Amino acid sequence: MDELIKKANVLVEALPYIRAFAGKTIVIKYGGKAMTDPSLKDGFATDVVLLKYVGLNPVVVHGGGPQIDQMLKRLAIEPKFRQGVRVTDAATMEIVEMVLGGTINKEIASLISRHGAKAVGLSGKDGGLIQAKPFTKADWAKKLGTDLNSWAEGEDYGLVGDVQAVDASILKNLQDSNAIPVIAPMGVGRDGRTYNINADLVAGAIAAALGAEKLVVLTDVRGIKDEDGKHVSTLARKDIARMVKKGTISEGMLPKVQACLNALEGGVKKAHVIDGRTPHAILLEIFTDKGIGTEILA
Repeated sequence: MDELIKKANVLVEALPYIRAFAGKTIVIKYGGKAMTDPSLKDGFATDVVLLKYVGLNPVVVHGGGPQIDQMLKRLAIEPKFRQGVRVTDAATMEIVEMVLGGTINKEIASLISRHGAKAVGLSGKDGGLIQAKPFTKADWAKKLGTDLNSWAEGEDYGLVGDVQAVDASILKNLQDSNAIPVIAPMGVGRDGRTYNINADLVAGAIAAALGAEKLVVLTDVRGIKDEDGKHVSTLARKDIARMVKKGTISEGMLPKVQACLNALEGGVKKAHVIDGRTPHAILLEIFTDKGIGTEILA
């Protein structure tokens, strides 16, 4: 009986959050181990379907870096990175498009659909969803809060892009038809070429374009740590800027917090960085009083 009562208490704790977020859009950036561990993949799909059934409108943006690296190595192409950016020549772009827009995207959409919700997989190229612009070192340095002094001249990053604009009407039409959009992070430039775009930044741009209630970024760490290495449960935008400047936030966490800041600047209420290795991490962050990650406030 005690176990049953505990389960009932969990539902009661979730009730005010379900009521508050009913009808609202939640953009989820799906990445890290949660995309490769079979049990975590299944749990992720279950969580997304549950969000839909209790009245929220989830939108999934996924990464796939490890899977791209794996395919490149199978084809004897060595993955290359500069300042955390994947160098994307024409051959690599073909692999990126095949893996992200094909294999991974359809697998995620299929898994969600098998758990009882209608999911539609698409890439940023479909219907002109994401208009891309070529990556520049100056733009990336600005996003990461660094200077250009350590950036070598003449470095070519190939078909790496950034988000120029998002056509939110495509996603709203899918939501109106009760579907969950699952989006691969690439876009088309004015030159007609396909560009590989950082998935975190795509998620932030889509959250802003949809006027989402929340952006939730799944990672392989508990959240954001302070200068003493302690987990921080809540931060404001100004705190993030200070921590980036001091170097407390660095490397792979930089594009994630930048995506959160972009979303907040675009009108999103809250952004969350959570550990996707925790089973049902999304539900624990959204529907419990304490949460499990770091929430970032406007």
